[in-house]
Amino acid sequence: MKAGQERAMSEPGEVCEPSRARRSGGRAARVAVRAAPLAEALRPVRAGMPGGRYRPLSEAGVAKIHAQALEALEVIGLANAPASGVEILTGAGAVLGDDGRIRFPRALVEDMLAVAARDLTLYGRDEKYDLHLSGSNVHFGTAGAAVHIVDPVTLDYRESTAQDLYDAARLVQNLDNIHFYQRTMVCRDVVDNFDMDVNTLYGCLAGTRKHVGTSFSDPSHVAGCFDLLHMVAGGEEAWRARPFVSNSNCFVVPPMKFAEESCMVMEDCVRRGMPVLLLSAGQAGATAPAPIALAIVQAMAECLAGVVYVNAIQKGAPAIFGTWPFVSDLRTGAMSGGSAEQALLTAGCAQMHRFYNLPGGAASGITDSKLPDMQAGWEQGITNTLAGLSGLNMCYESVGMHASLLGFCLESLIMGDDILGQVMRLVRGIDVTEDSTSIDAMKEACLGGPGHYLGSGQTLSLMQTEYVYPVVGNRMSPKEWNEAGKPVLLDRAIARKNDILAKAGCQIAPEVDAAIRARFNIHFR
Repeated sequence: MKAGQERAMSEPGEVCEPSRARRSGGRAARVAVRAAPLAEALRPVRAGMPGGRYRPLSEAGVAKIHAQALEALEVIGLANAPASGVEILTGAGAVLGDDGRIRFPRALVEDMLAVAARDLTLYGRDEKYDLHLSGSNVHFGTAGAAVHIVDPVTLDYRESTAQDLYDAARLVQNLDNIHFYQRTMVCRDVVDNFDMDVNTLYGCLAGTRKHVGTSFSDPSHVAGCFDLLHMVAGGEEAWRARPFVSNSNCFVVPPMKFAEESCMVMEDCVRRGMPVLLLSAGQAGATAPAPIALAIVQAMAECLAGVVYVNAIQKGAPAIFGTWPFVSDLRTGAMSGGSAEQALLTAGCAQMHRFYNLPGGAASGITDSKLPDMQAGWEQGITNTLAGLSGLNMCYESVGMHASLLGFCLESLIMGDDILGQVMRLVRGIDVTEDSTSIDAMKEACLGGPGHYLGSGQTLSLMQTEYVYPVVGNRMSPKEWNEAGKPVLLDRAIARKNDILAKAGCQIAPEVDAAIRARFNIHFR
């Protein structure tokens, strides 16, 4: 490359023009324009872009899995339904056997699939954060119940707190590629279980205006938590008009058993207008079958039972088809959330969601690594990419989760935002249009022009709308990197984390915050 064409970039995303093409006073203005936030429609990646190009299952495979799931519901059924669930399900047409298991005639399942909610919107507290769960629209976010916070500097794991959960929510509020915030960790400093549910819910809401996911631990806690929700929403009517929180319901204990208390929570939440995540989380080789296809069969059967359950309570109730089968390392029996098999399981589930045309969610982005290192990078990159390309509506646990869900790292949120930006660019794919394939730019460069495209009008016009640039990721040359003091990725992530937390305030109005703190025992600052 000629000296006049050398790259000399000082900020991410800046393409320098050849020296002979520079005009005095113009470059700074052009850089300023490019640095300004783009309109939502012009951004190269954004929430809800359609995926679905990757299909690990053949059409025959999809049909076989569906048929086997229906047979499992008819022949095996589910055990341990609460008394209220038995009444709801048998009233809809399910059959209670002498062995206490509830079995589901396939005609009942098909009838409930016909009335189940589709094209579901999960609301944020601001409309710009609404998530439209239709077709293969892809959204990435958090989830999990980590019991530790990972310190990537000291390499220590310590118990997570309500303050940590609130801080993670504040980071998510300011990270564009993380589209929703579901509870990430357990507030280990909150001893009382009701206070824990309250602090979990309020910590999320105080930190972000994006859609929030929580999980109530006890049926008796639901009413009090809804009192808090109504205070934030401005009344029950406002809440029901735009329910901005969904409840994660592990309503089954794989294999093929109901979780009684979670079912009771789910029934109450449905009646109160809250979207629910029908969560089946079997572990292949342990609580789910070892074959990947059969693990998907079990997950489908369990969640189809949930579809019947929810729609027997209220037809068309907002519910997310939450097939979350996990993987075991069969050498040890330990969970392996970052494996290639996990990526395949998640993508296969997403394909089944499209078959049913139901809003669906599954796990992606978990890493088995204990730290935000190279292993974490490849595991998060692979599993999130397959989830996005498969068109998974809700990609849960996509950032921050370490040690197979036991640890959560705030710095990983920052680095994970960069990963998700690149993944969403893959989801978007290649735009083939009249303009993007016109050879006019080639003629201009090759026939009497400069012989390159640096600084051309087309290049400059597309650099912000066609390309995605990392915020903390480093694309410097070795020379630039050395001159900049050899910055390390983790140090950049820590700096960005600290900068966001120094500026991010509470997302609840002061008078509402004061009223909530006067009524409830809130543990975070």
